[in-house]
This record gives sequence, C-alpha cells and structure tokens, in this order.
Amino acid sequence: MTIRTLLIDDEDLARLEMRHLLSAFPEIHILDEASDASDALDKIRRYRPDLIFLDINMPGKNGFEMLTELEESPHVVFVTAYDEFAVRAFETNALDYLLKPVRPERLEKAIATVREAGRELATPVSTSASAQNYMLRRDSLVFIKDGEKCFFVRLSDIFLFESEDNYVRVYFGTEKPLHRKSLNMLIEKLPPELFFRANRQQIINLENIKNIEPFFNGTLRLTLHNGMRVEISVRRAGEFKERLSL
Repeated sequence: MTIRTLLIDDEDLARLEMRHLLSAFPEIHILDEASDASDALDKIRRYRPDLIFLDINMPGKNGFEMLTELEESPHVVFVTAYDEFAVRAFETNALDYLLKPVRPERLEKAIATVREAGRELATPVSTSASAQNYMLRRDSLVFIKDGEKCFFVRLSDIFLFESEDNYVRVYFGTEKPLHRKSLNMLIEKLPPELFFRANRQQIINLENIKNIEPFFNGTLRLTLHNGMRVEISVRRAGEFKERLSL
C-alpha cells in the first residue's frame, strides 16, 4: 500500500525533520510540501493526496481555517505545539495528532493508525483541475468546524443538510454542527445517487429514509431513521417518486 502524503508546515526545519522521520516508513510517499495555507490548498487540489501532516498554528490561515475551504478533506494527522487540552476538541475526529517536537515512537503509533485506516484511503485520480470541477464521493471526508469543535465526517454518514440563514446545519450521529456553505453550493457537489433536494431548506440522504407517506396537498412526508420528519414539496415529489421508482 502506498499512501500519497503532503507535508504542511510554515517552518522549513519542521518539514525537513518530518520528512526525515517519515523515511522510516516505506509506504509513505511524500508528494510535496507546503509552507502556508494558500500553497497547501493549491497542492491538495492538484494532487488530491490520501494523507496530510498538517501544522495548526501557521501565519495567515491556520490549519483549521484551511480545512474549511476544502470541499473534500484528505485524512489528516495534525502536528501541533498545542498541548492535549487544546486539541481535545478535535482529537477524536482527526486520524491522529502529534505534539512537537515529534518523537519517533509517537510517529510510529500514528502511522499504525494510518495503516489501520488503509482500507479507507482510496487514492483519488490526480488532476490539475479546480476543485470546482468534481463531485464528492459517498466515501469522501468533509471537515466541519463549528466554534471550538471540529469534525471529520464521511459523507455517507450524513443524513440531512438543513439551511439556516447563510449556513447549513449538518446532521450525523447525534451531532448537528453548522457548516459555512450554502445549500445551493452543496447540492452541486453531492452525489445525486445518494442525496436529494427535498425542498428549499433540506437535502436528505436517500439511504436514511425509514418511512414514506402521503401528506398535505400532494406533498410527501418522510421519516428518517433517527425519527426526524422531512416534507417533500409538491414541486419535488414527482422527481422523488421517479428516483425511488414509486
């Protein structure tokens, strides 16, 4: 297994040290390096790596802010000078995190975690096209930052997107953070075989429908697996029935 990797850190010596430490792991193929968020965004969209080692505290945009600009996130191992208390908000959502200075034995543990996730590290087709030109996949990872909490979520685990002013409420598991995207922007990126625009305010995951029933004036009412109810508008009901062969 080859894991296509990008190193992102504003310190030259930190990147050099990380490259040296990673040379002990032949499956890690370092595609390139980036010294700031802008450079990193360009290279992530160009190479679409499997994995990034990402510094948090960088000039300009920090690591979190950079991730919010990606439509699709690679797997991430954070590399940070912050202590454990500061990273507690995201440690269960990232693949792993490393504290600077990085110790070889701690890096070995992180790589073991990466190996365990190897079956999910599907290498995307390399492209120089803009991120605007591709659709998300059902197994894509998306990064969501809501206040101090950060989440890496597999797209297929999201069962509902709901418009809320200029944001979108994202529902998965028991969480419902706000995402800084519009519903119209999202629907252009979501795989149409998995997601459907139910009405002006909501996009549903078709695999999370538990029950369908006729409702008021030709609308349909859906019950999702978590018990939430969503109404399919009259305008969308015909297309919905066709999609599900009802």
